[in-house]
Amino acid sequence: MGKPTGFKEYNRVAPPREDPNNRISHFKEFYGNWTLQDSQNQGARCMNCAVPFCHSGCPLGNLIPDFNDAVYRNEWKEALTILHSTNNFPEFTGRLCPAPCESSCVLNINQDPVAIEYIEKAIVDKGWEEGWIEPSPPQHRTGKKIAVVGSGPSGLAAAQQLNRAGHSVTVLERSEYIGGLLRLGIPDFKMEKSVVDRRVKQMQSEGISFQTSMDVGNDISGQELLDNYDSVLLTIGSTIPRDLNIPGRDLQGVHFAMEFLTQQNRVNSGQIIPSSDRISAEGKRVLILGGGDTGSDCLGTAIRQGAEIVYQYELVSEPPEERRSSNPWPDWPLILRTSTSQEEGGERDYDILTSKFTGNNKIEKMYAQKVSWGPPDETGRPKMSPLSGSEFEMDVDLVLLAMGFIHPQHEGIVNELGLELDPRGNILTNENKSTSVPNVFAAGDSSRGQSLVVWALAEGREVARQIDLSLMGKTQIRPVLQ
Repeated sequence: MGKPTGFKEYNRVAPPREDPNNRISHFKEFYGNWTLQDSQNQGARCMNCAVPFCHSGCPLGNLIPDFNDAVYRNEWKEALTILHSTNNFPEFTGRLCPAPCESSCVLNINQDPVAIEYIEKAIVDKGWEEGWIEPSPPQHRTGKKIAVVGSGPSGLAAAQQLNRAGHSVTVLERSEYIGGLLRLGIPDFKMEKSVVDRRVKQMQSEGISFQTSMDVGNDISGQELLDNYDSVLLTIGSTIPRDLNIPGRDLQGVHFAMEFLTQQNRVNSGQIIPSSDRISAEGKRVLILGGGDTGSDCLGTAIRQGAEIVYQYELVSEPPEERRSSNPWPDWPLILRTSTSQEEGGERDYDILTSKFTGNNKIEKMYAQKVSWGPPDETGRPKMSPLSGSEFEMDVDLVLLAMGFIHPQHEGIVNELGLELDPRGNILTNENKSTSVPNVFAAGDSSRGQSLVVWALAEGREVARQIDLSLMGKTQIRPVLQ
């Protein structure tokens, strides 16, 4: 696809982005746009490889060589049609996905991969600019009603697919905004909320009903949903964070990362947070425990709030800069990465075990020591050993726990309906995404476990297909091909 010799003629070039010293003064997105020629050149790098491994790297099964070729040929509307055929919301993945497709790109064996994620973003952003993305309501209604609980990427994708199949869909969200983590968990500098809002507006125009501030299991029971809807879909996410049970955990100034991030997003949306409740990094020494995306989001947010200094510590060891022989292409490369927030500042360190916090009612010091990792034990996990003499302490004013999420909230509809859980505490589903309760389905992080936005979209599309099939005995919803 693209230009046969493009990968020889053009290097990978990312879109321009604002200088870190400037962008930390605001919460807006900081990526610019390619020129038309830049876009075509990047599309031209797609190699016309006999077996496009990028397909296997993409959970959605995006037709990547096809839309790359369309961009190269300057056929943007065609590219958008191809992209939308497998991905309801490419503006989300184009901003937030870590791009496993690029890791599987054949060109990535010995060169920089095709800039697939940026091309995807360029296509959908042009689609919005040109007015090509319009509501697409169904021609006929089936008379079937479906309740979707949770409005994150999985729930939104499922809702749009089911609505376009002709079912009447109601999305119930317990927060005051639609979008789940997209709306309240992801900082604006990674994705401005107008990007979510315009999709919600499109879906409303297509006939989908949204109800906010509706806590299913409290404001309305699960049984009421079963009585009033033909199917119920739970896309409630993996919202219970992993805690750190050490002395001093209950001191003021020690917070879960999502408390910090959601509050800032509410502030950015114009809400007034009382000063007594405000979690602010301004002028503080901030410690972030956890090095994943959530930790990185905390870092960028703390810097923008005016932190004096930010430390980001991980329990695990620092990854290598290049693939190990045990981690070959096309597998996801377990290598050291630097996020855009880490480009902006902060200090990173690894192999650190936090032992306690101290302070007079509020956090003042953190105590920790270095560890080493040995061969796996009988459980298959690497054995951690504290290093004698490596103990240290550090003055801190704010601690943010960004150590991941363990499972969905059980209190509420999960317990009320008596849903079976898997060993990790996620909602147990079969190959058809059905739960242990008839007519109740689950998808996304609530059943899969904490994962990527692209997996959430893929799960949403697949569960929509399964619900349609269960209600109608047949379905025209396209399967997710991986």
